[in-house]
Amino acid sequence: MLSFPANRPLDVACLGRLAVDLYAQQIGCSLEAASSFAKYLGGSSANIAFGTARLGLRSAMVSRVGNEQNGRFLLDTLRREGCDVSQVQVDDQRLTGMVLLGIKDQDTFPLLFARENCADMALDADAISEDFLARCRSLVITGTHLSTPTVLAASRRALEIAQRHGLVRVLDIDYRPVLWGLAAKGDGETRYVGSDTVSRHLQAQLGSFELIIGTEEEWLIAGGVSDNLMASLRCVRGHTQAVLVVKRGPLGCSVIEGDVPAALDDALTVLGERIEVLNVLGAGDAFASGLLSGLLRGKTWAESAAIANACGAIVVSRHGCAPAMPTPAELDHWFSGHRHPRPDQDPHLAHLHRVTAARPQWPELFVLAYDHRAQFEDLARQAGVDGARLPGLKQLLNAVVADVERDPGCEGRMGVLIDGRIGEAALHDATGRGWWLGRPIERPGSRPLRFDGTHSLATQLVHWPREQVVKCLVFYHPDDAAALRAEQDEWLQQVWEATRASGHELLLEVIPPKDMLAPGDTGEAVLRAIRHFYGIGLKPEWWKVGTMAARHWDALDALVRERDPYCRGAVILGLSQPVEQLIAGFAEARAPLVKGFMIGRTVWAGPSLAWLKGEIDDAGLQAQVAANFRRLIAGWRDSRPARATTAPEAAGALA
Repeated sequence: MLSFPANRPLDVACLGRLAVDLYAQQIGCSLEAASSFAKYLGGSSANIAFGTARLGLRSAMVSRVGNEQNGRFLLDTLRREGCDVSQVQVDDQRLTGMVLLGIKDQDTFPLLFARENCADMALDADAISEDFLARCRSLVITGTHLSTPTVLAASRRALEIAQRHGLVRVLDIDYRPVLWGLAAKGDGETRYVGSDTVSRHLQAQLGSFELIIGTEEEWLIAGGVSDNLMASLRCVRGHTQAVLVVKRGPLGCSVIEGDVPAALDDALTVLGERIEVLNVLGAGDAFASGLLSGLLRGKTWAESAAIANACGAIVVSRHGCAPAMPTPAELDHWFSGHRHPRPDQDPHLAHLHRVTAARPQWPELFVLAYDHRAQFEDLARQAGVDGARLPGLKQLLNAVVADVERDPGCEGRMGVLIDGRIGEAALHDATGRGWWLGRPIERPGSRPLRFDGTHSLATQLVHWPREQVVKCLVFYHPDDAAALRAEQDEWLQQVWEATRASGHELLLEVIPPKDMLAPGDTGEAVLRAIRHFYGIGLKPEWWKVGTMAARHWDALDALVRERDPYCRGAVILGLSQPVEQLIAGFAEARAPLVKGFMIGRTVWAGPSLAWLKGEIDDAGLQAQVAANFRRLIAGWRDSRPARATTAPEAAGALA
């Protein structure tokens, strides 16, 4: 086994390509015919840094990006996943590398590399920190960063530091002929072109590594014996004593620790599985991530290879590379014996992929809701003024939230609900501020549920920033007529499928119509409705319900823990109740599931009407709304002394 140093703060540093992947969203056509693209983090080394971080290792990236939007996107993406980016250099003169990728069929994956003089190929050897690498347990380098004098010098410096400090040195051959000048610039798909020059160049570096990973084609270029894998492996063995891992696709992988055997199957071979392939791009990076996650945790070669095979199999069934990487929870399900034989058709695996990856944390939520449309229009009519004043009113409410956010303990807990019609300008202003941000889709007052301004929610979500949470209010009672329940369920399924496809979180707001409530109902109907929604397969990230008796909050908490333990939480809605009544309701909602409140008219209705009538100015409006908002926040905190805000907790928000 490899000897990884212990007691170091970082498990793995990845040196190599860090670029933007633009994946064609149309499957089954050429890149020429593709019309829209999804933007992901890319580059083999970056994918491994991302994948190992997602699997719970402490990873770091050593590379270079341009001082521009793509570079910042990549750094933000790695940070969100928990990867250290302190060693990513920023280049003021070069652009970040970029790749266009397509999925034509199960065997054809066109790639177009836009990497001429890109930032990561200008990685500065002198800027690589020995102190930093000395804190790592392993160093992973990918083959492209051996291909030119500049990146070879950077890789050689990192390898020398790693050897001095006992890091396990890993090479993923990652052979792309086009990046070695052996294929036409538009031919990024070709995986093998023989070249004695490249083979000799690679062989001169192989002795610096203790673990080398490659596909069968990559071992051919490393060994230099075309069409003879075993001869190539024996040639490689003449240059290095590293452990050799041969990736074999659905056949799994083989591990060669000593002499190269007569046949590959005579080596330790861990079988893979046949998977319905959507996209092979990134599968090798997932394999390396899984292998390292096992080895660095002290697992055997066989155990680590099984994890690596699983990671690769999961990724080939998905769109994209980095975002397709699995989480530990997904691997637990994979090895549980309860998974679907086709991962692309396993709803539980897909759910775990959404809910167990890194995402912003919300220990509490204080949300001002002004997504109302009809209610604001009613206020304008009452005041006798033009509705054109309403967008400005909503922008003033944004300013209130920004002001309250500066109060002690509020940062990382603020949120807004804003519509995209009257509140369009306020919505755009709120996006990117770090607030929890919800946006409604329901037609006001619709029962059965209908969407506001469209019959096709999915086509609308394409244009929404990912941070905007889809908020859907449904007026629903479990004792509604069967036809009405079925129709509402059908529309809710549309919401569910659209948000699963788009990647937006879903908040489901459940309000039983007053005329359907039994006398003395303190939450029974809502609880029954939510149990029904779980029964038809809905697992929204958030629930929004009215005040209930404590026993119903406890029952809801137990229900959610049973049916979807990864649910983000529940929040309390207001229904125009007086502040004092809402605060009394907060005291009933002590279940851990309840994260806070999303309340609107109680806070802003009176001041807004006075502002529209001209009775108060902007400052007066904001002062009154802020006072009401602060009363609710104080009431919430007073209702749960055991969960009072502390400075460390506030600092950890959005970690």
